Amino acid sequence: MSDPSVSVTSAKSGKGFKRVLKGFDMTLFTVCAILVIDQLAASASIGVQSIFWWIFTLIFFFIPYGLITAELGSTYPDQGGIYSWVKRAFGDRWGGRTAWLWWINVALWQPSVYLLFAGIFSQLFMPDLGLWPQIAIAIALTWLTVSINVMALDIGKWIPNIGAVFKALIMMVIGFGGIYYAMNYGVANPINLETLTPSWGVSLAFLPVIVYNFMGFELMSGASEEMDNPARDVPKTIIVSGTLIAAFYLLGTVGVLVALPLDDISLIDGIIDTLYKLLGTEGVGGMAVVILGIMALYTFVANMVTWTMGANRSAAEAADAGDLHPSFARLHPVYKTPANAAFITGAITTVVVIVYGLMAADAEDLFWTLFAFSSVVFLLCYLFMFGAFLRLRKIDADRPRPYRVPGGSVGAFALTGLCLAFIIQAIVFFIYVPGDFDPTYAGSIVGGVIITFLIGEWLIGKGSKN
Repeated sequence: MSDPSVSVTSAKSGKGFKRVLKGFDMTLFTVCAILVIDQLAASASIGVQSIFWWIFTLIFFFIPYGLITAELGSTYPDQGGIYSWVKRAFGDRWGGRTAWLWWINVALWQPSVYLLFAGIFSQLFMPDLGLWPQIAIAIALTWLTVSINVMALDIGKWIPNIGAVFKALIMMVIGFGGIYYAMNYGVANPINLETLTPSWGVSLAFLPVIVYNFMGFELMSGASEEMDNPARDVPKTIIVSGTLIAAFYLLGTVGVLVALPLDDISLIDGIIDTLYKLLGTEGVGGMAVVILGIMALYTFVANMVTWTMGANRSAAEAADAGDLHPSFARLHPVYKTPANAAFITGAITTVVVIVYGLMAADAEDLFWTLFAFSSVVFLLCYLFMFGAFLRLRKIDADRPRPYRVPGGSVGAFALTGLCLAFIIQAIVFFIYVPGDFDPTYAGSIVGGVIITFLIGEWLIGKGSKN
């Protein structure tokens, strides 16, 4: 059978978007978006029980979430992805809110990722690098990301594609390296029934990280008008990428836990410390760590490029439809990419990282605060998305669905309920840490979310429809 993509690769959507994303691109795009190396150490830091939580979350959240997204993405292949689904279900205003929260989360999350980049860079090449030079690196990378977002997608897509390959390679080295290390030298943390048994104490502080690390199936649908055949490719992409992602996360987590005692797992330095332990610090092993470290640094850039590509396109689509401030709508005149949204993202990230730099005691403190804040903003979107899934099943029941969640209405309600429960607990535990509650920290997160929401309401009110 001939590949239908051949005839439409150069075709354009009604808004001028080129259809350049094939199934292979979408799989790599999704792997790059969801497989997050920068949070591997954080999830492993809750101990061997993290393996239980990975498997538990995989079965009861990741699979249901993937099935729901496959139905939405194949049934409603609209540019804008999650924004367009919520808009269809609940109207323009809720669509605008979703697009805003989805977009702003990236600008708030981006500093934490690039501060982690700077921390690993410092560990590899400049051990005495201070906080403010690291912040300068984060700002420089932010504007590199903006530049990549502005370029044509048939060129820019290779950034996440290569990033996905690098992420897979690093996870396999950590995982299989950990297995080899355990067979020859033993394990840093005993893996048995007792250590695998979950606890409900302070360790729940990092359980939301595991949920967060599984998010992103819907990201590719933000660029649906640049896909070859979304109705065909979205479900296939979710199945293939989901299987790969789950396997790599489990491999990586086991590798970290085999190599490092819990007390030695640092949020910023954990990945490089693991590689040094598995491969050595001298000779060929030390050189391999440097090479893999450079790959890891590249994946941080690729990850942010992937998420900003999706978020900027959703914001631009919302603004073009009149549901968000029109400043987000302008496309690059040549490349047809959401240039204005990209520039605004860069400006906000720059301001946020400087402000938080003035407030943070050190890079690790800064990293976690930014991550928790952006995560709560981000997860709110999924409350809307899962609600939209059920409502669209009801109000648009006759629409042909290339893929349908199994189990009829009962199955749809059951899977949605599971997903909502996971999202709500993640939001709660990002704010409230059982056994170690800090009212100042919790207040800063809640206050930041409220301010973010209010700013969004103003911007939505400035949309042409309002």
